[in-house]
Amino acid sequence: MKSRMLSLLALFSALSAVGAAIKIPSTIGSVAFDVFPALLAAALLGSGAGAMVGALGHLLSALIAGFPLGPMHVLIAIEMALLVFIFGVLYKKNKKGTASILFILANAFAAPLPFIVIMNKAFYIALVPSLLIASIINTVIALVAIPRLKGLFKQNFINKDVKL
Repeated sequence: MKSRMLSLLALFSALSAVGAAIKIPSTIGSVAFDVFPALLAAALLGSGAGAMVGALGHLLSALIAGFPLGPMHVLIAIEMALLVFIFGVLYKKNKKGTASILFILANAFAAPLPFIVIMNKAFYIALVPSLLIASIINTVIALVAIPRLKGLFKQNFINKDVKL
């Protein structure tokens, strides 16, 4: 069972790496399609699995872009892991709409709030539109794919969660 879960985590991480290479035009180069595999993993494998894929996906996206924000990408990866974890918890409780809207709003508006202090308000304002678009697209892709992929996963993989 552990080797199968590890293989599935590797698969979703690889999908995240592919998504990380597809960028959305923004003020920084790390906004991409890297989070939808994490949302898939959170819904199909559990919140912990999704959180791990989400953090790794962001770091891969930042790596491809050349780490434009330097060590701040570690903070962003932690934020991404937390947001995907919350998405997974709400999704499992059959609150799909709440999970989706909360993820989109938190990723687009709340997650970049530290950059008002670190950088400035103009950077935040310039970053929010691309994050909002990316969040919406990533979430819609995940919401379309999750029900189609659920049938491929046995019930024991859907109900069990990966511990962080």
